[in-house]
Amino acid sequence: MTSLHAPAADAAAPLCLREIRSFCVGGSVRTLQGLAVEQRRLAQNGPARSVDPNGDYISGQMYVQAYLQARPTRRVPLLLWHGGGMTGANWETTPDGRPGWLNRFLRAGFDVYVSDAVERGRAGWSRWPEIYAEAPLHRTLEEGWDMFRIGPREGYATLASDRRAHPGQQFPVDAFDAFAAQWVPRWADHEALTLAAYDALLHKLGPCIVLGHSQGGGFALEATRRRPEAVVAVVALEPSGAPQVVDADVGSASPPHLYVWGDRIADHPIWQRYRASVDAHASALRTAGVRVEVCDLPREGLKGNSHFPMMDRNSDAVAARVLAWLDTIEPPVPAT
Repeated sequence: MTSLHAPAADAAAPLCLREIRSFCVGGSVRTLQGLAVEQRRLAQNGPARSVDPNGDYISGQMYVQAYLQARPTRRVPLLLWHGGGMTGANWETTPDGRPGWLNRFLRAGFDVYVSDAVERGRAGWSRWPEIYAEAPLHRTLEEGWDMFRIGPREGYATLASDRRAHPGQQFPVDAFDAFAAQWVPRWADHEALTLAAYDALLHKLGPCIVLGHSQGGGFALEATRRRPEAVVAVVALEPSGAPQVVDADVGSASPPHLYVWGDRIADHPIWQRYRASVDAHASALRTAGVRVEVCDLPREGLKGNSHFPMMDRNSDAVAARVLAWLDTIEPPVPAT
Protein backbone atom coordinates (compact mmCIF):
# COMPACT_ATOMS: atom_id res chain seq x y z
CA MET A 1 0.00 0.00 0.00
CA THR A 2 1.17 3.53 -0.77
CA SER A 3 2.71 5.28 2.24
CA LEU A 4 0.46 7.89 3.82
CA HIS A 5 3.43 10.24 3.88
CA ALA A 6 4.70 9.56 0.36
CA PRO A 7 5.48 12.55 -1.87
CA ALA A 8 3.68 13.01 -5.18
CA ALA A 9 4.75 10.27 -7.58
CA ASP A 10 7.20 11.41 -10.26
CA ALA A 11 6.65 15.02 -9.18
CA ALA A 12 9.60 16.26 -11.24
CA ALA A 13 8.68 14.39 -14.42
CA PRO A 14 6.85 16.30 -17.18
CA LEU A 15 3.19 15.56 -17.68
CA CYS A 16 2.34 14.33 -21.16
CA LEU A 17 -1.19 15.19 -22.27
CA ARG A 18 -2.74 14.51 -25.66
CA GLU A 19 -5.39 17.17 -25.22
CA ILE A 20 -6.89 19.81 -22.94
CA ARG A 21 -10.45 20.69 -23.92
CA SER A 22 -13.66 21.99 -22.40
CA PHE A 23 -17.40 21.70 -22.86
CA CYS A 24 -20.71 22.46 -21.16
CA VAL A 25 -23.39 19.98 -20.14
CA GLY A 26 -26.92 20.45 -18.93
CA GLY A 27 -28.98 23.59 -19.19
CA SER A 28 -32.10 24.57 -21.06
CA VAL A 29 -33.57 27.56 -22.87
CA ARG A 30 -35.42 30.11 -20.73
CA THR A 31 -37.42 32.90 -22.38
CA LEU A 32 -37.95 36.34 -20.83
CA GLN A 33 -40.48 38.89 -21.97
CA GLY A 34 -41.83 42.23 -20.78
CA LEU A 35 -38.50 43.63 -19.49
CA ALA A 36 -37.53 47.25 -20.05
CA VAL A 37 -34.95 48.11 -22.68
CA GLU A 38 -31.89 49.66 -21.01
CA GLN A 39 -29.36 52.25 -22.12
CA ARG A 40 -25.92 50.93 -21.11
CA ARG A 41 -22.32 51.70 -21.98
CA LEU A 42 -20.62 48.38 -22.77
CA ALA A 43 -17.25 49.39 -24.18
CA GLN A 44 -14.56 51.52 -22.57
CA ASN A 45 -14.89 55.13 -23.79
CA GLY A 46 -17.79 54.08 -25.99
CA PRO A 47 -21.27 55.63 -26.12
CA ALA A 48 -24.30 54.14 -24.38
CA ARG A 49 -26.52 51.96 -26.54
CA SER A 50 -29.80 50.11 -26.22
CA VAL A 51 -29.69 46.69 -24.54
CA ASP A 52 -32.85 44.61 -24.88
CA PRO A 53 -32.95 41.84 -22.22
CA ASN A 54 -36.02 40.17 -23.74
CA GLY A 55 -35.44 36.86 -25.48
CA ASP A 56 -33.93 33.41 -24.98
CA TYR A 57 -31.19 32.43 -22.52
CA ILE A 58 -29.37 29.20 -21.75
CA SER A 59 -29.51 28.49 -18.00
CA GLY A 60 -28.51 25.58 -15.78
CA GLN A 61 -25.37 24.53 -17.66
CA MET A 62 -22.15 23.21 -16.10
CA TYR A 63 -18.64 23.94 -17.38
CA VAL A 64 -16.14 21.06 -17.58
CA GLN A 65 -12.45 21.06 -18.47
CA ALA A 66 -10.84 17.79 -19.55
CA TYR A 67 -7.16 16.90 -19.08
CA LEU A 68 -6.53 13.83 -21.24
CA GLN A 69 -3.38 11.77 -20.96
CA ALA A 70 -1.20 10.88 -23.90
CA ARG A 71 -0.72 7.46 -22.27
CA PRO A 72 -3.30 6.94 -19.51
CA THR A 73 -2.70 4.08 -17.11
CA ARG A 74 -6.25 3.99 -15.71
CA ARG A 75 -9.22 2.38 -17.39
CA VAL A 76 -11.72 5.06 -16.41
CA PRO A 77 -11.49 8.85 -15.92
CA LEU A 78 -11.66 10.67 -12.59
CA LEU A 79 -14.08 13.57 -12.06
CA LEU A 80 -13.33 16.33 -9.53
CA TRP A 81 -16.40 18.12 -8.09
CA HIS A 82 -15.90 21.22 -5.92
CA GLY A 83 -17.85 22.46 -2.90
CA GLY A 84 -20.27 25.28 -2.13
CA GLY A 85 -19.29 28.79 -3.19
CA MET A 86 -16.23 27.35 -4.97
CA THR A 87 -15.08 26.43 -8.47
CA GLY A 88 -12.79 23.86 -10.05
CA ALA A 89 -9.87 26.16 -9.13
CA ASN A 90 -9.87 24.33 -5.78
CA TRP A 91 -8.17 21.37 -7.45
CA GLU A 92 -5.61 23.18 -9.58
CA THR A 93 -3.06 24.79 -7.28
CA THR A 94 -3.02 25.15 -3.49
CA PRO A 95 -3.38 28.71 -2.12
CA ASP A 96 0.30 28.68 -1.13
CA GLY A 97 1.41 27.68 -4.63
CA ARG A 98 1.93 23.92 -4.48
CA PRO A 99 0.54 21.53 -7.14
CA GLY A 100 -3.06 20.63 -6.46
CA TRP A 101 -4.90 17.36 -6.70
CA LEU A 102 -5.49 17.84 -10.42
CA ASN A 103 -1.72 17.44 -10.83
CA ARG A 104 -1.60 14.58 -8.33
CA PHE A 105 -4.26 12.48 -10.04
CA LEU A 106 -2.91 13.19 -13.51
CA ARG A 107 0.44 11.86 -12.31
CA ALA A 108 -1.39 8.79 -11.01
CA GLY A 109 -2.40 8.05 -14.61
CA PHE A 110 -6.02 9.25 -14.75
CA ASP A 111 -7.71 11.31 -17.38
CA VAL A 112 -9.19 14.07 -15.16
CA TYR A 113 -12.30 16.20 -15.65
CA VAL A 114 -12.68 19.32 -13.49
CA SER A 115 -16.10 20.96 -13.22
CA ASP A 116 -17.41 24.42 -12.48
CA ALA A 117 -20.91 23.56 -11.29
CA VAL A 118 -24.10 25.34 -12.29
CA GLU A 119 -23.86 29.12 -11.56
CA ARG A 120 -20.20 28.85 -10.52
CA GLY A 121 -17.14 30.20 -12.30
CA ARG A 122 -17.13 29.61 -16.04
CA ALA A 123 -20.56 27.97 -15.96
CA GLY A 124 -21.98 31.51 -15.70
CA TRP A 125 -24.99 33.02 -13.93
CA SER A 126 -28.56 33.76 -14.93
CA ARG A 127 -30.67 36.83 -14.20
CA TRP A 128 -32.51 37.08 -10.94
CA PRO A 129 -35.33 37.22 -9.99
CA GLU A 130 -36.46 36.59 -13.58
CA ILE A 131 -34.69 33.18 -13.88
CA TYR A 132 -33.06 32.57 -10.48
CA ALA A 133 -35.63 33.16 -7.76
CA GLU A 134 -33.26 34.75 -5.25
CA ALA A 135 -30.14 36.88 -5.09
CA PRO A 136 -26.82 35.06 -4.55
CA LEU A 137 -25.15 34.40 -1.23
CA HIS A 138 -21.63 35.72 -0.60
CA ARG A 139 -19.39 34.12 2.02
CA THR A 140 -17.50 36.34 4.47
CA LEU A 141 -13.95 35.57 5.52
CA GLU A 142 -15.20 35.24 9.10
CA GLU A 143 -17.60 32.47 8.08
CA GLY A 144 -14.95 30.67 6.05
CA TRP A 145 -12.43 30.83 8.89
CA ASP A 146 -14.92 29.11 11.19
CA MET A 147 -16.81 26.77 8.83
CA PHE A 148 -13.64 25.52 7.18
CA ARG A 149 -12.20 24.84 10.65
CA ILE A 150 -9.14 26.98 10.06
CA GLY A 151 -9.48 28.47 13.53
CA PRO A 152 -12.10 29.47 16.09
CA ARG A 153 -14.52 32.15 14.90
CA GLU A 154 -13.20 34.57 17.53
CA GLY A 155 -9.71 33.90 16.18
CA TYR A 156 -10.43 35.67 12.90
CA ALA A 157 -9.20 39.24 12.38
CA THR A 158 -9.13 41.45 9.30
CA LEU A 159 -5.40 41.94 9.76
CA ALA A 160 -3.78 38.62 8.90
CA SER A 161 -1.06 38.96 11.55
CA ASP A 162 -3.74 39.15 14.26
CA ARG A 163 -5.49 35.89 13.32
CA ARG A 164 -5.37 32.83 15.56
CA ALA A 165 -5.61 29.40 13.95
CA HIS A 166 -6.24 26.06 15.60
CA PRO A 167 -3.08 24.53 17.10
CA GLY A 168 -1.39 22.17 14.64
CA GLN A 169 -3.44 23.54 11.73
CA GLN A 170 -2.39 21.99 8.42
CA PHE A 171 -4.04 24.65 6.24
CA PRO A 172 -1.43 27.21 5.06
CA VAL A 173 -2.87 30.03 7.18
CA ASP A 174 -0.65 32.70 5.60
CA ALA A 175 -2.41 31.98 2.29
CA PHE A 176 -5.96 32.27 3.64
CA ASP A 177 -6.66 35.57 1.85
CA ALA A 178 -5.33 34.11 -1.42
CA PHE A 179 -7.74 31.22 -0.90
CA ALA A 180 -10.66 33.57 -0.19
CA ALA A 181 -10.00 35.28 -3.53
CA GLN A 182 -11.23 32.03 -5.16
CA TRP A 183 -14.66 32.16 -3.53
CA VAL A 184 -17.60 32.94 -5.77
CA PRO A 185 -21.30 33.73 -5.22
CA ARG A 186 -23.66 30.81 -4.76
CA TRP A 187 -27.42 30.25 -4.77
CA ALA A 188 -29.09 28.25 -2.00
CA ASP A 189 -31.93 26.61 -3.93
CA HIS A 190 -30.29 25.09 -6.99
CA GLU A 191 -29.89 21.44 -5.99
CA ALA A 192 -32.20 20.17 -8.73
CA LEU A 193 -30.48 22.27 -11.41
CA THR A 194 -27.04 21.14 -10.31
CA LEU A 195 -27.96 17.46 -10.03
CA ALA A 196 -29.46 17.56 -13.53
CA ALA A 197 -26.13 18.83 -14.87
CA TYR A 198 -24.16 16.21 -12.92
CA ASP A 199 -26.51 13.52 -14.26
CA ALA A 200 -25.79 14.76 -17.78
CA LEU A 201 -22.05 14.66 -17.08
CA LEU A 202 -22.20 11.06 -15.81
CA HIS A 203 -24.26 10.09 -18.83
CA LYS A 204 -21.60 11.62 -21.10
CA LEU A 205 -18.49 10.30 -19.36
CA GLY A 206 -19.44 7.18 -17.39
CA PRO A 207 -18.21 4.75 -16.28
CA CYS A 208 -15.94 6.91 -14.16
CA ILE A 209 -14.68 7.65 -10.65
CA VAL A 210 -16.20 10.64 -8.87
CA LEU A 211 -14.31 12.57 -6.18
CA GLY A 212 -16.44 15.29 -4.63
CA HIS A 213 -15.66 17.76 -1.85
CA SER A 214 -18.13 19.28 0.65
CA GLN A 215 -21.32 20.21 -1.22
CA GLY A 216 -19.80 18.44 -4.22
CA GLY A 217 -19.35 15.35 -2.04
CA GLY A 218 -23.04 15.38 -1.23
CA PHE A 219 -23.85 15.77 -4.93
CA ALA A 220 -21.47 12.89 -5.70
CA LEU A 221 -23.29 10.59 -3.26
CA GLU A 222 -26.71 11.54 -4.64
CA ALA A 223 -25.62 11.36 -8.29
CA THR A 224 -24.12 7.91 -7.62
CA ARG A 225 -27.41 6.79 -6.07
CA ARG A 226 -29.26 8.01 -9.17
CA ARG A 227 -26.80 6.61 -11.76
CA PRO A 228 -24.84 3.75 -10.09
CA GLU A 229 -24.10 2.14 -13.44
CA ALA A 230 -22.02 5.19 -14.43
CA VAL A 231 -19.79 5.24 -11.32
CA VAL A 232 -16.99 2.75 -10.64
CA ALA A 233 -16.17 4.29 -7.24
CA VAL A 234 -17.05 7.44 -5.33
CA VAL A 235 -14.87 9.39 -2.91
CA ALA A 236 -16.72 11.85 -0.68
CA LEU A 237 -14.22 14.29 0.81
CA GLU A 238 -15.87 15.89 3.86
CA PRO A 239 -19.36 15.75 2.31
CA SER A 240 -21.88 18.20 3.75
CA GLY A 241 -24.86 15.93 3.14
CA ALA A 242 -25.96 12.50 1.96
CA PRO A 243 -29.14 10.94 0.57
CA GLN A 244 -31.27 8.46 2.47
CA VAL A 245 -30.66 4.84 1.54
CA VAL A 246 -34.04 3.33 0.70
CA ASP A 247 -33.48 1.00 -2.26
CA ALA A 248 -33.80 -2.66 -1.34
CA ASP A 249 -31.36 -3.77 -4.05
CA VAL A 250 -28.73 -1.10 -3.43
CA GLY A 251 -26.14 -3.72 -2.47
CA SER A 252 -26.00 -5.19 -5.96
CA ALA A 253 -26.03 -1.84 -7.74
CA SER A 254 -24.01 0.66 -5.74
CA PRO A 255 -20.24 1.05 -6.30
CA PRO A 256 -17.62 1.23 -3.51
CA HIS A 257 -17.69 4.36 -1.35
CA LEU A 258 -14.84 6.10 0.50
CA TYR A 259 -15.61 8.88 2.98
CA VAL A 260 -12.72 11.10 4.12
CA TRP A 261 -12.83 13.37 7.20
CA GLY A 262 -10.39 15.91 8.62
CA ASP A 263 -9.84 17.13 12.16
CA ARG A 264 -11.91 18.94 14.83
CA ILE A 265 -15.31 17.88 13.53
CA ALA A 266 -16.41 16.87 17.02
CA ASP A 267 -15.72 20.44 18.20
CA HIS A 268 -17.96 22.09 15.58
CA PRO A 269 -21.77 21.82 16.04
CA ILE A 270 -22.62 22.21 12.36
CA TRP A 271 -20.03 19.69 11.25
CA GLN A 272 -21.19 17.28 13.93
CA ARG A 273 -24.63 17.29 12.30
CA TYR A 274 -23.23 16.98 8.81
CA ARG A 275 -21.08 14.03 9.73
CA ALA A 276 -23.89 12.29 11.62
CA SER A 277 -26.09 12.33 8.52
CA VAL A 278 -23.26 11.07 6.31
CA ASP A 279 -22.27 8.36 8.81
CA ALA A 280 -25.88 7.16 8.74
CA HIS A 281 -25.64 6.96 4.94
CA ALA A 282 -22.39 4.98 5.14
CA SER A 283 -23.84 2.62 7.73
CA ALA A 284 -26.98 1.97 5.67
CA LEU A 285 -24.90 1.23 2.56
CA ARG A 286 -22.66 -1.12 4.50
CA THR A 287 -25.69 -2.95 5.89
CA ALA A 288 -27.01 -3.28 2.33
CA GLY A 289 -23.78 -4.97 1.27
CA VAL A 290 -21.97 -2.07 -0.39
CA ARG A 291 -18.22 -1.83 0.01
CA VAL A 292 -17.75 1.15 2.33
CA GLU A 293 -14.66 2.62 3.97
CA VAL A 294 -14.52 5.62 6.29
CA CYS A 295 -11.15 7.35 6.51
CA ASP A 296 -10.84 9.47 9.66
CA LEU A 297 -7.54 11.22 8.96
CA PRO A 298 -6.59 12.12 12.57
CA ARG A 299 -7.28 8.55 13.70
CA GLU A 300 -5.00 7.33 10.92
CA GLY A 301 -2.20 9.65 12.01
CA LEU A 302 -2.77 12.59 9.65
CA LYS A 303 -3.64 15.26 12.19
CA GLY A 304 -4.69 18.90 11.90
CA ASN A 305 -6.53 18.80 8.59
CA SER A 306 -9.05 21.53 7.82
CA HIS A 307 -12.20 21.17 5.73
CA PHE A 308 -9.92 21.41 2.67
CA PRO A 309 -7.50 18.46 2.90
CA MET A 310 -6.59 18.90 -0.77
CA MET A 311 -5.17 22.34 0.11
CA ASP A 312 -3.58 21.53 3.46
CA ARG A 313 0.20 21.26 3.78
CA ASN A 314 -0.11 17.46 3.92
CA SER A 315 -2.32 17.34 0.82
CA ASP A 316 -0.03 14.88 -0.97
CA ALA A 317 -0.26 12.49 1.96
CA VAL A 318 -4.07 12.67 1.93
CA ALA A 319 -4.08 12.11 -1.85
CA ALA A 320 -1.83 9.08 -1.34
CA ARG A 321 -4.39 7.67 1.10
CA VAL A 322 -7.19 8.14 -1.43
CA LEU A 323 -5.09 6.65 -4.23
CA ALA A 324 -4.21 3.61 -2.11
CA TRP A 325 -7.93 2.90 -1.82
CA LEU A 326 -8.60 3.57 -5.50
CA ASP A 327 -5.75 1.23 -6.46
CA THR A 328 -7.69 -1.65 -4.89
CA ILE A 329 -10.65 -0.89 -7.18
CA GLU A 330 -9.12 0.59 -10.32
CA PRO A 331 -5.44 -0.43 -10.37
CA PRO A 332 -3.09 1.09 -12.93
CA VAL A 333 -2.43 -0.79 -16.15
CA PRO A 334 0.53 -0.51 -18.55
CA ALA A 335 0.45 2.70 -20.59
CA THR A 336 -0.91 2.29 -24.09
